[in-house]
Amino acid sequence: MKQIIKSLSIALILFVSINVEKVQAQLMPNPSSGQTIIQEFGLGKVTLTYNRPNTKGRKIFGALETYGNVWRTGANNAPTITFTDEVSFGGKTVPAGKYSLFTIPNKEEWTIILNKTAEQWGAYNYKEADDVLRITVKPTSTKSLMETFTIGFSNVKAGSMNLDLVWEQTAVSVPLMVNFDAKVMANIEKGMAGDKKPYFAASQYYYDNNKDIKKALEWINEAEKADAKAPWVKLWKAKIQLKAGDKEGAKATAEAGLKLAQNIKNEEYIRLHQTFLAQMK
Repeated sequence: MKQIIKSLSIALILFVSINVEKVQAQLMPNPSSGQTIIQEFGLGKVTLTYNRPNTKGRKIFGALETYGNVWRTGANNAPTITFTDEVSFGGKTVPAGKYSLFTIPNKEEWTIILNKTAEQWGAYNYKEADDVLRITVKPTSTKSLMETFTIGFSNVKAGSMNLDLVWEQTAVSVPLMVNFDAKVMANIEKGMAGDKKPYFAASQYYYDNNKDIKKALEWINEAEKADAKAPWVKLWKAKIQLKAGDKEGAKATAEAGLKLAQNIKNEEYIRLHQTFLAQMK
């Protein structure tokens, strides 16, 4: 009977706590504002949700957040990070899925943790046994104070980017990578077998990723046939011709594209063609 009463008491406390938080959220702003970021990555997306405390004049790392202990990495719930595709996280492979993000700050080294149990309040119920991975990174000092705890993505490219954590005057960064080339190549092959062949997009991909430049030129020529008055097609054809070693052909194509852009008064492509031609001199 005592055990039952104890269990009911705990349940009641949790119920009251949760509902008090809901009422407070309705009556006043959250002191640690929430943020959700959706970042396109490769052919998929990365979704990050976290809460952002402020320093409020306090010393954070080594004081409010003591070194050597697991930190919820923000306020309220530990951050969650969702990958739609398999990624390399700090050099280690992570399957697609949703994870909680914890850290262990230290003066010379941080441990970054992905844990398979998402939606955790604080680090109170954190279990190391549920870790998917742990990596270590070196923190750096920032010149200016970051008042509000910030997580974000930087140096975003098609297949790589950084996950950055910055607060007070400390920053850490984790490299992320995704391999999408096999999927793209399969998509191109499938598209070329269909009725609407992706000549323009495929030529761009081949150019950007140092694929067969002759094939890229073949495809951009087909795209040009389908849309001969498009200055954007002319620009990409000029870029591909130049990469293929045909400087004179690239110049002639860019000049033709410039005239088309001027005819339709497209300021963006007038500028892009002029810049391309200027860089060829």
